[in-house]
Amino acid sequence: MKIAVDFDGTIVEHKYPSIGKVRPFAFQTLKMLQEKGHLLVLWTYRSGRYLDEAVDFCRENGLEFYAVNSDYPGQEIDETISRKIDCECYIDDRNIGGLPSWGEIYHMLHPEEGGQIMEEPRKKKSFWKR
Repeated sequence: MKIAVDFDGTIVEHKYPSIGKVRPFAFQTLKMLQEKGHLLVLWTYRSGRYLDEAVDFCRENGLEFYAVNSDYPGQEIDETISRKIDCECYIDDRNIGGLPSWGEIYHMLHPEEGGQIMEEPRKKKSFWKR
């Protein structure tokens, strides 16, 4: 399965344009998904040097992506069109309900493994103001 993964707020905490603190178990889970044969695409708002910094940061943490802001490696990127990626799954902190823990994400993608791994209490976000 090809999976698009956001960077800011998903792999790391939101500190754009800086790089935030790594979210618990993000890199471990993403590496486990790669070991299962999933293709990971870094899908982020970042561009230019900020994108390079994010890619380098992931590489320094042992994670290489199949592609970056594109459907496949080496694809020409046209910055004037949408960066919607052709993937089966998107992992992004802007989901309705917020980002599940990385343990929950892993088990959503591999429920056959059962059990609980890498769990951290999920923080509830309120999107509606009264």
